[in-house]
Amino acid sequence: QVQLVESGGGLVQAGGSLRLSCAASGSSFVINDMGWYRQFPGKQRELVALITSGGRTRYADSAEGRFTISRDNAKNTVHLQMNSLKPEDTAVYYCNMGIDTGWRLYDHWGQGTQVTVSS
Repeated sequence: QVQLVESGGGLVQAGGSLRLSCAASGSSFVINDMGWYRQFPGKQRELVALITSGGRTRYADSAEGRFTISRDNAKNTVHLQMNSLKPEDTAVYYCNMGIDTGWRLYDHWGQGTQVTVSS
């Protein structure tokens, strides 16, 4: 069974930076797309950044130019470097990975990590 563990959230002042990481563990699986989503209170989860298995990236307009997504396939890890953070970036951030076990394809979510940006 694949498990995702997120790390790196916390409290930061506006203009500061945080780096989120999400590592997958388990056996006999391949990871397709990796992504970061966030959820504001009372709102649906929204895409922040996505990186394909081939390394192509896509960002939400709000993240473009400030956030960078990267992946380390050898370590089954995805990172989100967040710079120039704003109070409106405050949310719970979730990693997502497209898991292929060879007989099952599914989206797997991390447990979520709180990011709080103070003004």
